[in-house]
Amino acid sequence: MKSIFDELSFEISKQTTKRYSTSFSLGIQFLGKELRKPIYNIYGFVRFADEIVDTFHDYDKEVLLTEFKRDTHLAIERGISLNPVLNAFQQTVNKYQIPLELIDTFLYSMEMDLDNFEHDQESYKKYILGSAEVVGLICLKIFVKGNEHEYQRLKPLAMKLGSAFQKINFLRDLKADFKDLGRTYFPGVDMSQFNNQVKLEIEADIEKDFAAGYEGILQLPRDARFGTYMAYIYYYKLFKKIKEMPAEVIVQQRVRIPNNKKYQLFVTSYVRHSLNLV
Repeated sequence: MKSIFDELSFEISKQTTKRYSTSFSLGIQFLGKELRKPIYNIYGFVRFADEIVDTFHDYDKEVLLTEFKRDTHLAIERGISLNPVLNAFQQTVNKYQIPLELIDTFLYSMEMDLDNFEHDQESYKKYILGSAEVVGLICLKIFVKGNEHEYQRLKPLAMKLGSAFQKINFLRDLKADFKDLGRTYFPGVDMSQFNNQVKLEIEADIEKDFAAGYEGILQLPRDARFGTYMAYIYYYKLFKKIKEMPAEVIVQQRVRIPNNKKYQLFVTSYVRHSLNLV
């Protein structure tokens, strides 16, 4: 029965999320029940694409990514894929009528990681658009359940939230990106000379994105609001920790929030949500 394969496909996307991201898997648990499955399916797809360009160093990444892109299009067109993660993803894409343009924009940003090891302002904006902002838009499509008016209204704010998350990822992963992968995402920044002044300028930019993103969270449907708020709270806590650390430390170690601290954050956030403070 195909339903068994479809359920297995979803379970693999769910386990992919749990294995790769404790924070996102916890946040998804606080979405409305109807929203959890499609968001797991989206994360599984995004994670697999990211793994190709970030970790499969002993293989031809360009070939793998080209095949993954082809298989993604075929899965959506056919309504099935023997790749369980793509099979789960296509179900969500077809159910919520997610535009192919958003998916291709995301995949283009993954292609950029194959060659672009330094970014100028234009390529930096394109990369953030594809790697983060359109992922936020895909989630928004699911959150508003096909309401095009609400999608268009909240679109700019969802993009800002995705942008804030990605820029924090850049700061968190400076060591791995620069020293291990040879990438510099922030335009015009000489990572060998990364200092507190440069760090402060980047942080000021992130603060603006965060403020706009938070306004968007407050306007989401209630079944989407709390799970998204949880992701916001986690990233803001991570951001605060990064802000407290000197530039020379950031480039030497990956910043983390221990799991026990994450659970404390989520409990506090749940109390605020229950009191209608969010």
